[in-house]
Amino acid sequence: MAAPVAIVTGGSRGIGRAIVEILCERGHRVLFTYMAREADAVSVEKAVRAAGGDARKLRADASDPASAQVVVRAAVDAFGQVDVLVNNAGTHLPYVSVADTSAEEWNRVLAVNLSGPFHMIQAVLPHMRSRKHGSIVNLSSNVTNRMPAQNCVYTVSKVGLEAMTRILSKEEGRNGIRVNAVGPGPIHTDMLEETLTKIGAERAEAFIKSVPLGRKGEPREIAEAVAFLVSDAASYMTGQVVFVNGGGPGG
Repeated sequence: MAAPVAIVTGGSRGIGRAIVEILCERGHRVLFTYMAREADAVSVEKAVRAAGGDARKLRADASDPASAQVVVRAAVDAFGQVDVLVNNAGTHLPYVSVADTSAEEWNRVLAVNLSGPFHMIQAVLPHMRSRKHGSIVNLSSNVTNRMPAQNCVYTVSKVGLEAMTRILSKEEGRNGIRVNAVGPGPIHTDMLEETLTKIGAERAEAFIKSVPLGRKGEPREIAEAVAFLVSDAASYMTGQVVFVNGGGPGG
């Protein structure tokens, strides 16, 4: 039997890179996308190859509807099938109020975080349906529990993503396709560091201390949850949002 194939969007750094690496460790062949950081993408390829795995990069713009078909076609051409889709690519607009959010920024965040996964899902479904098999994991966020002020468009995008996850699971279960989401808490990534810098050292320290486990999470800890959800060990799980958040920051 051929090794399973996964597509991971936004796989060149942070959580995405950890997902690519762990899936390759667990026997997947992976096509991952990146937007601008080609050196990081090359680094992922080299690291996976050195460990005996198979990961291939592809530059793609998650906000471009046409790119989804290109990405899926590239995976099928390279590996012959698609078993797993992980919608990880994302962007944010930290600490900007609703009143101060421009229409341009609103549309930018939704295009990447919500419409991007929508287009990827539509592109991959025919391939999964034809084989009566597939697993989709969407990366949400603990903000859907917190509803934090000054993070509206990011939160709205993730709430929408969770709704799509649950609805899609009901629509595609009969086709053998499972659909779940992972909601990270504060994870040690460039995105989190940008946010913590913006709010200042004192508030940042208080925020991390509000996590019951008392620390930031690591990208690998999110990747482990994703790897579980796409594995046979989670064969009866669909329509779920699994929060990996250290108990849930309260800030």
